[in-house]
Amino acid sequence: MPALSKKDKLRLLTTILESRHADLREQNLNRQGKGHFHVSGMGHEALAAVSFLMEPDDYIVPYYRDRGLVLGRGMTTRQLGLEYFAKRNTGSGGRQMPSHYSNADLHIWSVPTPTGSQLLPACGIAWGIKLDGKKNLVVTTVGDAATRQGDFFEAVSFAKEKKLPLLLVVEDNAYGISMPTRKTNPLALGVLEASDWQQIDGRDVQKVYDTASAAMEKIRAGYGPAFFWVTMERLSSHTSSDDQKLYRDEAELRALENCDPLKCWKDQLIKEGAITAEEFAKIDNEIKERIRREYSEAEKAEDPSPNELLANVAKSPPRIDQEILPPGKYRIGDTVNKTLRAGLEEDPRRIIFGEDIEDPKGGVFRLTQKLSTKFPNQVFNSPLAESTILGVGCGLAAYGKRPVFELQFIDFIYPGFNQVVTNISNLRWRSFGNWKCPLVIYAPYGAYLPGGSLWHSQANESALAHYPGLSVVIPSTPEDAAGLLWTAMHSEDPVIFLIPKHLLWAEHESREPIRAVPLGQARKCSEGTDLTLVAWGNTIEKSLEAIAKIDNETSVELIDLRSIVPWDKAAIEESVRKTRRLVVVQEDTENCSVGQMIISHLSGDAELWSTMISPPILVSKANVVIGYNPIYEYAALPDVERIIAAIRRSVATGQERAVVAAVAGVEAAVSSRKVEPAPEEKRPYPPKIDTSKQHTQSITVPIMGEGIRNAKIVSLLKKPGDPIALDDDLCEVETDKAVYPIQSSFAGVMGEWKTKVGDTVDIGQELGTIFTRDGQAVEAAVPSRKEEKAAPEDTRRYTGVAPALPPTITRKLGHVIPANLQIDARWDSIRNAREVAKKKNGKQAPSPSVMIAWAVVRAMEKHASFRRLILEDDHIIDNDDFDLGVAVALEGDRLATAVITQ
Repeated sequence: MPALSKKDKLRLLTTILESRHADLREQNLNRQGKGHFHVSGMGHEALAAVSFLMEPDDYIVPYYRDRGLVLGRGMTTRQLGLEYFAKRNTGSGGRQMPSHYSNADLHIWSVPTPTGSQLLPACGIAWGIKLDGKKNLVVTTVGDAATRQGDFFEAVSFAKEKKLPLLLVVEDNAYGISMPTRKTNPLALGVLEASDWQQIDGRDVQKVYDTASAAMEKIRAGYGPAFFWVTMERLSSHTSSDDQKLYRDEAELRALENCDPLKCWKDQLIKEGAITAEEFAKIDNEIKERIRREYSEAEKAEDPSPNELLANVAKSPPRIDQEILPPGKYRIGDTVNKTLRAGLEEDPRRIIFGEDIEDPKGGVFRLTQKLSTKFPNQVFNSPLAESTILGVGCGLAAYGKRPVFELQFIDFIYPGFNQVVTNISNLRWRSFGNWKCPLVIYAPYGAYLPGGSLWHSQANESALAHYPGLSVVIPSTPEDAAGLLWTAMHSEDPVIFLIPKHLLWAEHESREPIRAVPLGQARKCSEGTDLTLVAWGNTIEKSLEAIAKIDNETSVELIDLRSIVPWDKAAIEESVRKTRRLVVVQEDTENCSVGQMIISHLSGDAELWSTMISPPILVSKANVVIGYNPIYEYAALPDVERIIAAIRRSVATGQERAVVAAVAGVEAAVSSRKVEPAPEEKRPYPPKIDTSKQHTQSITVPIMGEGIRNAKIVSLLKKPGDPIALDDDLCEVETDKAVYPIQSSFAGVMGEWKTKVGDTVDIGQELGTIFTRDGQAVEAAVPSRKEEKAAPEDTRRYTGVAPALPPTITRKLGHVIPANLQIDARWDSIRNAREVAKKKNGKQAPSPSVMIAWAVVRAMEKHASFRRLILEDDHIIDNDDFDLGVAVALEGDRLATAVITQ
């Protein structure tokens, strides 16, 4: 343990005096109206002793009371004066508040205001040091109040797990602004293991030095982290905006003098004979006058320029023209895996970190399979802690690694959103380009795979795109997945790479080598002259289906945005100038969204707006999240019909506008022409029973998880003629994730198999049939209209019976299920009417579904409101043809359904 020499003791005294007089000077300047804000470090100066033990390649990740610590590390009072006046030539360029220290040359990481959020980046820097096999360490500090933050516990856990070269110091000054914390901090509450924490008197400079010296020696020897709980007093108010006299009594304030580390250290040195009182007074006065001069000079220094406002938000995206993969058949999941592999091979600084990503699992979506086996020193499992993943990634990137970190679903980003917003997005800007964060965060995103529910199905790109400094990209093809990921991995700034789950395993053939794709460059999927359709991610597939469905009705130019931030304004502007119409399709929520941003930008360009002959239209998920029942999911998401309706509406509006423009002096009127509804897209939920097969039910491949599009038949467990009970296992299929049994939701007799062992089958594909018992399935035979029979005269009137669903549920479903009219009917009444009809008409008797249809049609003939539709623009139109859905509640909470079309 190195002892403090007399020279070092006096140098440490000088450092503490500089810190104290700089604080006092800033207090004076604030009172003179020459500064905006002041944060004091008075009472915390003993930690300057820790900096005397640091080596050049060590790091400090401090918080805003560490003036003494950073002065001891090598920052000058002149630099702190420039920061106080927010001058240009500082570690932040005048962008950060005073005492938010940053000096990349001295390895002092940029302080964020939300205290506690610096701890996980500190762990990331320490992990980088350990991965490089160096003997250096990181000193990070935090106030006592912030030890109740979740990031504090995550940082302690990660440091212990990885045995990081980290000294974590809690500076306990007993207050979180005005709230006393001595009884509520985690050490006092027994949440922390007391034996892990060395408790130190922060007034005793020598004790701080000796304890830190021993601990740092062990850290450098590879024994892992050390944790200090340093008790000290805050000798001033929280900040210049606070007055501690409001919540601390006079006796307590008077007693603070005895807790002053400067006084204690001065008294100790005088007692040891290292300095006399007269010598101290002389040094004290010299430092005071020097600091006065340095702050006076700092006040006259160059201010920031408004022309530099946007400087260092992000560096220009890299322009890479590089072949990544050869031609071939690929899926997005394949190209992501291969591109990650190529990145690991190219640069040993590249690190992949995420939940369950190591072999044998290789990630929930198998995106990293076989990578940890090939690169055991670059691919690591993370804890289930998103803030750890993101905060550690930020620190590793700042240290000089090239992290590519996985989140299992983008929906899970929010526990770590503090790191995204506070550190990752703005580190370059707030440090005036002195620090950077070349971090790639990749995550599956989006819906169109039923069963994901609220936290596996959201898009969220609009929320992420809101924060300056982040790039956000979303591929829709395997080629773009590889090309965008490769560019992201070579960017000098953070990139969020969102992978559409629905498209993960869709196979495409690339006839050309796959190359890097620049950020901010859209892709034209099809040429067109009538309308520009802009989409990205999952909605590209829906848009292509819509274009194919309308065939040559409208010439549509489809643009895949690919890059949300930065986005290709020029490409869209050029297309809209040509087509003069715009429809934007997005999966995310409408409010404050990317689609609205695009439309707002184009509408705000007077020249471009003047060329448009139809207002832009946004097809978007409503202001709602995705629910678990597929009914909710498909009701919420943009589908082919909605896209087609938007295209037709845009074209129709343009035609009407053109006609009106040709007639002078006539005002435009709202069109009252009838709009034919587009046919409903075929969806897997809710199922429509094949009306040609009474009492025959199909066995289909169910949705078995996120990203799974097909499976392999590994066994057929039932033979034709075998009895089938509810929930019987019928067959087994194998996917990339597991072997699944497919079970029966009907009781009956096994019919035929339409597949064999070894076949690859798609989700929703029919595998075979089951013959159900009488009454088990809904009869759905639909005779032609000419064959319809009159309603039985004996049908009982339905009155005074409680509805099958509570009114609150019915009202909520009204927003989800696309129905104009809902009727509740008792099955026993329908069955009785059916028996009467069978006695009268025999085999020609109408089925219950037809009887209901007949009654509904009569009601629609009588009540005009029953046959009207409300369009998305709130126009009400009459309509002739409707689909009728019938649902029958069976025993055991089962539901049988049938649909009669037109």
